[in-house]
Amino acid sequence: FEFNKAAVALLMSTGLWVTYADFFSQTGADGTVLSQLSEQLAEVSDICFFLLAASTIVEVVDSHQGFKVVTNQINTNSKKELFWTIGFLTFFLSAILNNLTVTIVMCSLLKKLIPREQDRKLFGAMVVVAANAGGVWTPIGDVTTTMLWINNQLSTVPTVLELFVPSFVCLVGSLFFLVRQVEEDDDAAEAPTEKSPLAPRGTLVFWSGIACLLAVPVFADLTGLPPYLAMLTGLGAMWTLTDILHLGEEGDSAMKVPAALSKLDTAGILFFLGILMSIGVLDKSGLLKELAVFLSNNLPSLDIIATVIGLASALIDNVPLVAATMGMYDLSEFGTDDKLWQLIALCAGTGGSILVIGSASGVALMGLEKVDFLWYAKNVSVGAAVGYFAGIATYLAQNALLTTVFGETNTAMAALPAAMESTVLPNMDQFHTMAEQAATLIASVPVVPGL
Repeated sequence: FEFNKAAVALLMSTGLWVTYADFFSQTGADGTVLSQLSEQLAEVSDICFFLLAASTIVEVVDSHQGFKVVTNQINTNSKKELFWTIGFLTFFLSAILNNLTVTIVMCSLLKKLIPREQDRKLFGAMVVVAANAGGVWTPIGDVTTTMLWINNQLSTVPTVLELFVPSFVCLVGSLFFLVRQVEEDDDAAEAPTEKSPLAPRGTLVFWSGIACLLAVPVFADLTGLPPYLAMLTGLGAMWTLTDILHLGEEGDSAMKVPAALSKLDTAGILFFLGILMSIGVLDKSGLLKELAVFLSNNLPSLDIIATVIGLASALIDNVPLVAATMGMYDLSEFGTDDKLWQLIALCAGTGGSILVIGSASGVALMGLEKVDFLWYAKNVSVGAAVGYFAGIATYLAQNALLTTVFGETNTAMAALPAAMESTVLPNMDQFHTMAEQAATLIASVPVVPGL
């Protein structure tokens, strides 16, 4: 018997807010606490609505078997070549889909391609490593990166450009270590290679879903509106599309959005709600600031702090870890796309691969392929740790190089737009000031009669 983590998170959230309210007033919550509660709920709701809409879009695509558009392209008889192919495919798929969904899709594919159970465990572990690494370098790939993005610790273009190479190095480092355990035999050659048929209009739904997901950062940057609104807009578009596609058809209700909503991991979303609301209490009370001061005084650098957070995420869910970090360090001190936020996104995302219990993908693998903790620790943890530290080293080297080239700026992408803005694009405030000065000067010129 075990308690659901969502239930524990919700009870913890309520208990902490009640305790915090009682600290301010013996008669209950006052105006200050109610204002802080409303502010925290607004921030948390952004993430929850974002996850709800994104998960529904992915579920709709999956119900139409849309992912077979990609998986049907795999065709190789070499197990080592298949190992690398699935690793890279998982890496890029998880950049636009959530890690858990990609892990489930790829593990289902492995059941058809890898007959031997022991080999499938290793391939499944590789999928977990690849999915966690791939989710780091885009705002919509991993929930922790999404949290940082929604709260303005990260922005789209610098995140993609500056975390892609470290994430890729993390993947390659781990796969290079793990592939040595793959033994070539005739299993892959004997596996059935026929392509599975897609559901009706599955290709259209797949590409429409991908377009909706990829359009979210673009929509948010162009309009300045919160990302969750862009994701809800994409969900509305997919909902309308599937209703049109299945208009008048009977027996296709399982492919429509209402059916997808019923399959969602609602408990997972409520877990995020409870955890983030609990972390909010610690933030509002000032306890996280005190923790940040303690860590700064006892650890020599923020780089080590981020690395330790990543290692901790192998044992503890990375959502509360990242949420706590967001409260510990202020945006006024560490601005958007600061080195600290990027390194936390990288470490928290990839550190969960070191142990099988460190990520939702790993937990899913335990259920799908009956992978136990000790087997993973013996066969995969060292390889995952090699990739983890290789990714961190790559990021620090890349950041040092960019800092040398661009001087005081935090990132190359922060420097480039600034340079373009100062040299190519006119500053509108300066333009209006110059126009007013010119008008005043013209008005002051005396009018000469006869001219």
